[in-house]
Parts: sequence; structure tokens; C-alpha cells
Amino acid sequence: MAAVEVELAGIRWRNPFLLASGIWGESGESLKGAYAAGAAGVVTKSIGAEPRLGYPNPTVESYGAWGMLNAMGLPNPGIGEYPREIAVARAAGVPLIGSVFAGDAEGFAELGAQMAATGVLALELNLSCPHAKGLGSEVGSDPEEVEAVVRAVVRAVRIPVFAKITPNSVDPVALGLAAERGGAAAVTAINTVRGLAVDVQLRRPVLANGLGGLSGPAVKPVGLAVVWQLYRSLRIPIVGVGGISTVDDAIEYALAGARAVEVGTAVAFDGVRVFGTLARGLGGRLDALGFASWEAAVGAAHPPPSADATPVPDAE
Repeated sequence: MAAVEVELAGIRWRNPFLLASGIWGESGESLKGAYAAGAAGVVTKSIGAEPRLGYPNPTVESYGAWGMLNAMGLPNPGIGEYPREIAVARAAGVPLIGSVFAGDAEGFAELGAQMAATGVLALELNLSCPHAKGLGSEVGSDPEEVEAVVRAVVRAVRIPVFAKITPNSVDPVALGLAAERGGAAAVTAINTVRGLAVDVQLRRPVLANGLGGLSGPAVKPVGLAVVWQLYRSLRIPIVGVGGISTVDDAIEYALAGARAVEVGTAVAFDGVRVFGTLARGLGGRLDALGFASWEAAVGAAHPPPSADATPVPDAE
């Protein structure tokens, strides 16, 4: 099989693999590096209205093959400075999705408009960071707030808007449906899972912030479950995130219902070369599994619709 192109939110991508926000997105040069290595596109760091230093060290705890726990605190240079980095990446032809965060719908709309003006192809709204006070999942855990934020941004821009939702919720599907009602072009699922590491010698949390977000292979079952549930309820496409480091990981997400996937922690551990490995291996693996295309795999693990079929209940 030749290169596996995909369509997402009216945009053609050279493969399904996108760089996840928060990894490798500090500079235009790093964004260029991810694209040159094989990513179809890149999601920028989450950018706010003002510069933000983030939390003091330690901010990361590695769990090796399981993944990592982090509480960075959304460090970023602010929307006034970051467009310089976007310009560097755009000059190299990198397809960009701009990630933004704010504390309310008005703030998201203002930032979204500023980010859209930099020339990014789409926006991703960070409604899901699990450890930033007054931001992220504290905004994105209420379906009404999610709908209001998405609707405000959609009205403020002319490019597709993706809503990145949190798994740290009683009902992620309600959040996805709220994003859909607000006019989102896609839902990104998931962000990190809230977690804690404790130093038994010091008798205190390992991370300076205490709580952090767990990412990597350990959260793949959570990400797959959320994508699976969203696919059963949403009409808009889903971007799957969480624990993807191999071609089969990505295909699992496609089978669960993801139209594209984002790769993050694998990049932190193995570098951007992981994108080339994934892109080169995808076509042959799809062939071996009997799929004529990536699109043929999307949602294929779900039972076919039938008027006589009894819905399969979600596990409780």
C-alpha cells in the first residue's frame, strides 16, 4: 500500500499521525523537525493570553515502559510571542494546528482569533489539562461550559475547531456531544489522566504541584474506551490520543473509531523519528490485516448497525 493519506475536518493529511500538543512544540525548529521526521502535521504547545512560567521542578516522573507523570503547569511565551515560532514552521510548509487555553468562553474566543490569524489550519481547544487551576479540565468538565466555549470560538474564526476533552470526567461522551453542539469540527480524546506519585522517603508528592497527568502506554485502554464511546454517539470525527507508540496502537484507535491520532509520550522517549517508523509501517500492516485503506479500519471494531440488534451495554 502506498502512503496512507487521510481526510480530517476538510483537510487532507499525508498520514494519520499528528504531533500531540505539549511535546516537541517549544519552537518553530522543533515543529519543523517533527514534520520532517514524518508527522502529517503538528499541534503547537497550548498557548495562553500571557506568558506563563509553569510549575517549579520537579515536573516529570518517568515510569519507563508505562509512560510518565507530569505537571508542567502550561508554560508558554504567550500569544504575543509564540506566532514567531509558528512563522518559522509555516515557512517550512508544516501543517499546523494551534492549541489554546483560557479560563472562559470569551478568553478562548479572543485567543482563538489571534491564533487563527497566524495561519494555522485548525485550532485545538485545551479543555482538558488535569492540573492547571482554573483552566483545562476545570473549565472542560462541565458540558454547558464546553458547548459555550466551542460555540464562542467557532463564531470567532473561519477554520476548523477541535475540542480536546478530558478523561477525568464522569461522562466524557456528554463533553463530546456538547462540543458537537457547539460546532466543533472534531473532538480530540484524550488528554492525560490525573495521577499522583509519592516519595516514600520524603513522605511527600514527587511532583512540586502534587497532582499531575499520566500519559503513555498505561493510559491507552482509557483513551480507547473514550474513543469507542464517542464514536457510538458523535457524528463528527474523533482524533485519538493516549499511549500510541506502534502501528498496531494506532490501528486499535482507528478500529475504536478515531479518524486520526496524536503521538506524544512516544516522542518524548524515542524522539521524532517515531513518526517515520509509524508512517512507513502503516500501509503494510493495513494490507496484512485486510484493510484496503485507513478509512476502512475506522470504526471497524464496532458491530454493524442493525434495526434488530440489541445495543451492547457499556461496562459498569
